[in-house]
Amino acid sequence: MALGSDQPIMIKKVKKVVGGGHHGGAWKVAYADFVTAMMAFFLLMWLINTTSPEQKRGIADYFAPASVSETTSGSGGILGGTALGDDGAKSSGSVSTVEQMAPESPTDAELSGDSDSRPGSTDLVSASEQALRKERQAREDAAFASAAQSLRQALQDMPELAELSKQILIDQTPEGLRIQLVDQDGRSMFRDGAAMPNDRARILLRAVARIINQLPNRISISGHTSISPDGRTQSSDWALSSARSDAARQLLQGAGVSPDRVYQVAGKANSDPLYPDDPMLAGNRRISIILLREAPVLPPDR
Repeated sequence: MALGSDQPIMIKKVKKVVGGGHHGGAWKVAYADFVTAMMAFFLLMWLINTTSPEQKRGIADYFAPASVSETTSGSGGILGGTALGDDGAKSSGSVSTVEQMAPESPTDAELSGDSDSRPGSTDLVSASEQALRKERQAREDAAFASAAQSLRQALQDMPELAELSKQILIDQTPEGLRIQLVDQDGRSMFRDGAAMPNDRARILLRAVARIINQLPNRISISGHTSISPDGRTQSSDWALSSARSDAARQLLQGAGVSPDRVYQVAGKANSDPLYPDDPMLAGNRRISIILLREAPVLPPDR
């Protein structure tokens, strides 16, 4: 550029600001720390003024170098489990709380397991046993009802059993689920004086065996006869009814019923008629099979 030129000279000045001045925020942080410290100080003074000696010891133990507090309170906290209200401030602290809540020491009779010395223990045990019996009976009733329905459905679905459905009576008794195969006029389960069931009875017994195998209960089998037309009891009826019930047992076992489930096989002759008003009726001659109300039999290897 030539000397003596008329072009103006531009000078740029940069102003550096040192510090934040009144726009800085460092003082706010310091003030917040001061206020926090004052709040903690006043909180400490309030706690010292309102807590009991036991609570103060609890606070001291909490801030002690050891990590485990020696307080006997169940809560293990700073206040030892007591409130800061009127009752809490005037109470004797966590020690009194533990003394009030602690149960009495058991007596020697209780430690030895004598249930009669504990009030109400016998009532509780009997109530539990009664509830257990009711629950088990309800389950058995439901299982028996399902088994009875299955048997009735099988009699309806199978043509060879449909005509025999009237000769099976199913009901629930205090002993358990009772299934009875009864004679009808012209439709006997056994030949006269014979112990072995005829073909009709064999079919029914096999159907009953399938239902028995669905349940774990033991069974009782009894044979029954009717009074002879002359009204007298035949001495041979006892042997005949026993032989017929044992023949029914053999057929059930042959159809898959385990021998371990057979609880009783009995012959009752005409001592327990199905129709007491007419002891000579054909329906009194029958085989009664009862699934007993009891706990299931465990296998021999258990």
